[in-house]
Amino acid sequence: MRLILSVLLQLVANAIALVVAAAILENMSLDVSGFFIAVGVFTLISIIVSPMIRQAAIRKSPAILGSSALIVSLLALIGTVIISDGMQIRGLSTWVLAAVIVWFAGMVATFLLPFVIFKRLRETKAAR
Repeated sequence: MRLILSVLLQLVANAIALVVAAAILENMSLDVSGFFIAVGVFTLISIIVSPMIRQAAIRKSPAILGSSALIVSLLALIGTVIISDGMQIRGLSTWVLAAVIVWFAGMVATFLLPFVIFKRLRETKAAR
């Protein structure tokens, strides 16, 4: 159950992060028709790549461990654009900014979403 909730949280946080980045960046676009596929691909790549990047950082260069999530965001964006037709990114600066925005927005969403969800659950239980 915990794994399912974790994956759902990750999906929602990544959806929010990709929408925020596409709204901010002129050369990044998300297609409505391919949005869910793009979010799914991005999340799947993130889940697969993240442990590998962290392990490599721990073994090879612990100094980059803090930036491993940013590297994962960039790799997930690259993979999503290659695999999915739902997202396009044009220009080197857009790629860099997209990785930073997606990483930051995803981090904030991952932090805040549990508070929002649990608040609603507490309110529902209190109303009973």
